[in-house]
Amino acid sequence: MTQDSGGLFSDYQFWMGKLSVWGQASTLETQQDTCRHLPLFQEFLRQMYEALKVMDSSTVIERFPTIGQLLAKTCWNPFILAYDESQKILIWCLRCLINKEPQNSGELKLNSWTRGLLSHILSAFRLNIKEVGLFTQSLGYAPVDYYPSLLKNMVLSLLSELRENHLNGFNTQRRIAPERVRALSRVCVPLVTLPDFEPLVEALLTYHGHEPQEMLWPEFFDAVNEAFLLKKISLSKSAIVRLWLRHLPSLEKAMLHLFEKLTSSERNFLRGIECLMKDSLLPEAACHPAIFRIVDEMFRYALLETDGAPEVLATIQVFTWCFVEALEKENKQLKFALKTYFPYASPSLIMVLLQYPKDIPQGLWHQPLKHISEMLREIVEDQTHRSYGGPFESWFLFVHFGGWADIAAEQLLMSEGEPPEALLWLLAFSYSPHDGSQKRAQTMVEVKSVLGRLMKLLRRPTLSAKELQTAVGESQDSDLRPPVCRQLIRCLLLNFLLWAPGGYAVAWEVITLMAQTDEVTHEIIGFLDQTLYRWDRLCMEAPTSRKLARELLTELHAKVSSTDPLNV
Repeated sequence: MTQDSGGLFSDYQFWMGKLSVWGQASTLETQQDTCRHLPLFQEFLRQMYEALKVMDSSTVIERFPTIGQLLAKTCWNPFILAYDESQKILIWCLRCLINKEPQNSGELKLNSWTRGLLSHILSAFRLNIKEVGLFTQSLGYAPVDYYPSLLKNMVLSLLSELRENHLNGFNTQRRIAPERVRALSRVCVPLVTLPDFEPLVEALLTYHGHEPQEMLWPEFFDAVNEAFLLKKISLSKSAIVRLWLRHLPSLEKAMLHLFEKLTSSERNFLRGIECLMKDSLLPEAACHPAIFRIVDEMFRYALLETDGAPEVLATIQVFTWCFVEALEKENKQLKFALKTYFPYASPSLIMVLLQYPKDIPQGLWHQPLKHISEMLREIVEDQTHRSYGGPFESWFLFVHFGGWADIAAEQLLMSEGEPPEALLWLLAFSYSPHDGSQKRAQTMVEVKSVLGRLMKLLRRPTLSAKELQTAVGESQDSDLRPPVCRQLIRCLLLNFLLWAPGGYAVAWEVITLMAQTDEVTHEIIGFLDQTLYRWDRLCMEAPTSRKLARELLTELHAKVSSTDPLNV
């Protein structure tokens, strides 16, 4: 419907008078008059919008000097805001007052004032109970009936505006102004935890603008991220991915929140870590390389800050299990090349590490292990492969897939004849990546010697703790060995106890002798937990070994949890 400027100006004066009367009295007669005129006033707002949208803000103020008063009076009338599309059309009118490039303090002030009115409209459901009560009571509705409908209509209106390039029913192709989207995100900050607002929050997060700079308010990202972390809002994975891609501090806070949850309890078993990891959505979100790289860097810093703490290593491995699972589920054919996730690693090495041992016959596990060892050794010891980083970079890549090192330890005890040098090197490297070639060779010699003595005892039906202690060199001279070497040998002894036929009978006695300190006790608990977790992942059938590992883990955990020291 069109109207000449004279007619519109005449209507303008009429409605200005009406709004003044409606705002000054709250009598039943005034309310009834307001309700009678709502359809006509909405049509007037439509005509005003058609006139305003073709003017810049300066022209609007020049033609309608009191436009601010008219729109402000309208904004504060709950009857108008609740009627049909009046609220939506009012928002469009207010947008026309915003100057995209304010040139002076007056235009800046007008922009600020207009955004304030927009904030008020978008949070209209928070109007004073008494004020809204005038409206609801006159219609015979209780607030509990009124609020949800008002909020639902408002959210649907905003969703429609965000999702379309045209303004519902008006033939204009103008894009939503960045200021409009930014103002909307700012208004949503205190409202993000309301269930009815979740679709709007998702729409804002996934809205693709055409501006080089971020349109959404930083506090909006913070509020949404905090609500998600505290389980006060339920968002789709795609929305969370967009949140973390668009706002790096939110991703960093999500990682820190995960670390806090992992360290909040005295001991987290790997199944518990996996539940926390999946609940965080980080492994799934990391299917996007940009998120993976940030998460991986934070794991790197945590590893360096804790000097390679076993808990951090275990967390990285669980994350990688979950990440690979999510990657396989999401991408039957990879959307991104593996190089984008591990840019400084050898692509062929990554492909081998990504092989799922479950899909390889157990009797053939030695083949990928040998391949992994050879490639790592070439990268670490050959100076021509500096493009793949130093020893730490290769080790950091390898610990993501640490299950291969555990399998290598088992394979060494099950191999016939001489222990394969490739597996000895891989195990020595995994436990001490900073050692030079000479020192690593010494470790391999020591481990090979211990393996030889253990292999002689492997098939014996009965064993004694003293024999095993002698075989691994647990004597006064053992303290002369480097700590890493002692840790590696303890790993071999624990594997021996789980797999040897006579290991069941002496396991607790041997472990009691080993666990002379809290540090070693926790190390053994970690080994048993990691072994059980890996066996579950690989669906390995080893009922006797599983039963022994569970019993030992339960006993040790009970000892650690009690206040009594471990009796030896």
